Amino acid sequence: MYGVGLGPGDPSLMTVRAVQVIAEADVIAYHSARHGRSIARSIAAEHLRPDHLEEPLVYPVTTGTTDHPGGYRGAMEDFYAESAARLAVHLDAGRTVAVIAEGDPLFYGSYMHMHKRLADRYPTEVIPGVTSVSAAAARLGTPLVEGEEVLTILPGTLPEEELTARLASADSAVVMKLGRTFPAVRRAVERAGRLADARYVERATMSGERTGTLADTDPDSVPYFSVAVLPSRADARPASARPVSQESETETGTGTETGDVVVVGTGPAGPLWVTPETRGALAAADDLVGYTTYLDRVPVRPGQQRHGSDNKVESERAEFALDLARRGRRVAVVSGGDPGVFAMATAVLEVASADPYRDVPVRVLPGVTAANAAAARVGAPLGHDYAVLSLSDRLKPWEVIAERLHAAAAADLVLALYNPGSRSRTWQVGKARELLLEHRAPDTPVVIGRDVGGTEESVRIVRLADLDPAQVDMRTILLVGSSQTVTARRGPVGGGGDGGGDREEIVWTPRRYPDARSSDGPPGASEPSPPEPSASDPSPES
Repeated sequence: MYGVGLGPGDPSLMTVRAVQVIAEADVIAYHSARHGRSIARSIAAEHLRPDHLEEPLVYPVTTGTTDHPGGYRGAMEDFYAESAARLAVHLDAGRTVAVIAEGDPLFYGSYMHMHKRLADRYPTEVIPGVTSVSAAAARLGTPLVEGEEVLTILPGTLPEEELTARLASADSAVVMKLGRTFPAVRRAVERAGRLADARYVERATMSGERTGTLADTDPDSVPYFSVAVLPSRADARPASARPVSQESETETGTGTETGDVVVVGTGPAGPLWVTPETRGALAAADDLVGYTTYLDRVPVRPGQQRHGSDNKVESERAEFALDLARRGRRVAVVSGGDPGVFAMATAVLEVASADPYRDVPVRVLPGVTAANAAAARVGAPLGHDYAVLSLSDRLKPWEVIAERLHAAAAADLVLALYNPGSRSRTWQVGKARELLLEHRAPDTPVVIGRDVGGTEESVRIVRLADLDPAQVDMRTILLVGSSQTVTARRGPVGGGGDGGGDREEIVWTPRRYPDARSSDGPPGASEPSPPEPSASDPSPES
């Protein structure tokens, strides 16, 4: 059995090997709709002989409905099983069978269903073919990917929200299987911010071929055999965007078009923590501005300029980014974690709220912050009310920090402590421990998370009384439990004499809080009531 790829439609794009196999075959099988016309057969028609045995595999249902008890999926499963059985009769009789398919047989092709059912029973060879993706790019004369860019291929039948997320994060993309899905695909492309450069290709290399912009395509005219192409972002960058150097920081805007600034967070560390929306914004930017350590997390893309700087020049960095935008540049200001949590969003918005930057569009995209990342590593210590504080006294007096620590600790809030220490700030952690011990028991659990998500990740759980300032640096976050926070060991029993052994230690803070009016029983023993829904937990279990 051969699975023969015929290419995108033009018979001259069939490979020499495909023509050879068709000539040698006894049986030519092809799929078709109920009307009996097969695109695959029409492509290969000039190579078919009168003595070829033809096996039309006619779909029981395409775009219509079915009364099959198993619905569409059940009808198709029965069809593929029956088709495979028909081909097996020829193969058992010693005949060579060529299953011809438009494009490539194993790329969204119907042949694959025969392959999965027969390839383990008969000698099989697959002849690759030119795909519709390659044909569409060739017809548009537009590069699909360049350098380190990644091509994403999506079926238009995906849910619209899923399409939007994937398109937002894609360097370049092709959406197939349009037809009735076109309105949803177009909305997804627009929501992903890619409509301006999206192209449309219909029946590439075939009779009736049509190309154009996706935005201007009439939805009622779109057939199934069409694709949406979001070409290389590097190719889509405006040719007029002139290079800008760090030395031009003090220039005033002279461009006729205003660009924009988007402030993004790359999460605690590494690409697994970056949201699809942020990936898209980073890929679309002409310029990346940020602390060099954070810029190093972002892949290098052709045509982009990177402007790294020291960690202590936030206002200057914000002003530089806004100046770039005034000259028509699309600028991404890169933060670690979430840009709105002790990061660059505040600095950018502060500068952007003054002249001459009031008219520059600024967006802030959320990111995974260090507190959530560290909490997830050990369980759910932030499962109830918590407060977020920075122990750095560079931008606020220590007296203010101490007052807030006292207030949050007295309120029995779990604490997420950012910026606990550095090479030049060594005493704050010890002082904070003293203040907290005035309100918390010595055995209160403290999560020490360092470089969470990074190559040097270390997450430990210690007693508050045992918190050692020497174990804390600028890459560390501290999560201090409340009076209700629980630690436990779970998993397979290790070799420890206490039965705990090497079991995993976890931490969580219960969502219920003990009723102060109840004097009987341990904390939390009062009659529970179902928790209230929240935006992040719309239908919690009781």
